[in-house]
Amino acid sequence: MFFDNEKYFTFVKNCREAGITVPIIPGLKPITTLRDINILPQVFNIDIPEDLVKAIAGCKNNEEAFRVGIEWSIHQSKELIGYGVPVLHYFTIGISENIRQIASAVF
Repeated sequence: MFFDNEKYFTFVKNCREAGITVPIIPGLKPITTLRDINILPQVFNIDIPEDLVKAIAGCKNNEEAFRVGIEWSIHQSKELIGYGVPVLHYFTIGISENIRQIASAVF
C-alpha cells in the first residue's frame, strides 16, 4: 500500500536491479475518512504525501475526504497504468462504492 507512486517505481527498480523478475502488483487504498491520514501511517508504517495530507486537512467532513480519496486514487491509477503495471489491486476494506467510481474513471 502506498500513496506516492515514486515509492513504487523506486521499489520496482531496486527489485529489478537485484534480479527479481516476478510481477510486482501495486496495492492502492483510497482514503475514505478524515481519520485515515492518521491511522493508515500508524497501522501500515507508510508515508502519506504532503499534498494528500493537505487536501484531506482541507475537508470539512468524511464525505469530502471520501471524494478526495477517489480523485487521488484515479490519478495514481492512471499514472501506474502509464508506467506499465501488470495489474492494480485495490484494498476495499468493506467499502466498494469508491472502487466502482475509480474503476469507471480509469478503465
